[in-house]
Amino acid sequence: MTTMNPSDVSILVVEPSDTQRKIITKELKKQGVTELSEAKNITDAYEIIEKHSYDLITSAMYFDDGTGLDLLKKVRANEKIAETSFMLVSSEYKRESLEEFKQSGVIAILPKPFTHDHLASAINTTMDLLTADELDLEYFDVHEIRVLLVDDSRLARNHIKRVLNNLGLMKITEAVDGQQAINLMDDTMFDLVVTDYNMPEVDGRELTRYIREQSQQSHIPVLMVTSEKNDTHLANIEQDGVNALCDKPFEPQLVKQILYKLLEH
Repeated sequence: MTTMNPSDVSILVVEPSDTQRKIITKELKKQGVTELSEAKNITDAYEIIEKHSYDLITSAMYFDDGTGLDLLKKVRANEKIAETSFMLVSSEYKRESLEEFKQSGVIAILPKPFTHDHLASAINTTMDLLTADELDLEYFDVHEIRVLLVDDSRLARNHIKRVLNNLGLMKITEAVDGQQAINLMDDTMFDLVVTDYNMPEVDGRELTRYIREQSQQSHIPVLMVTSEKNDTHLANIEQDGVNALCDKPFEPQLVKQILYKLLEH
């Protein structure tokens, strides 16, 4: 594994408030980040990104010329910079406002004001995404593990796939919803299912029930990735046979710990 330090990470801070921008850059410097650039709005940020690639973009939610989501979509649509890590820093708390960010493969959503630990975790996640850290498994060759990845969001699938690839899992088959996953499982054997919870047609809970009750692969480990916060829903999901739950954003180190438990059980 190649070791990175915060000083190796380049970050663009996109924030309309001069005061907030100073606070964020000051805290990033405390973390050891030295390569920092700043932008006040979406237009300036995108012009800067096109001229110089960054490891991480940290963005506010609202600007005079658009939203952080607009910037995120522009970045993801540009093949040259599509994999740039993206973090939202916002006082927004409404679930419906944050959900699309969670589904778009952001590495973190930090509140305002954020804590030292919040920021450190986001920088560590960025470094994790930039370096390979393969699972060292006793019972499996990690390169041969067959993963079925199920999520209706292409951006979320891309982010999850990137995390899994960095852990050494390369044999990944994608499905856009639970029904497509069921069709694939009827014809193909897998070693692990990683599925979203909220999906049209057949959701993650219904897919898990199918796997446990009707498929020929009823003992396969299922990792469910969800932005769901309802405790009752989560309890029901676990009762349906999910082996582990993981929040969106999908954090590499947590995923690594979960996969060790699932695959070495």
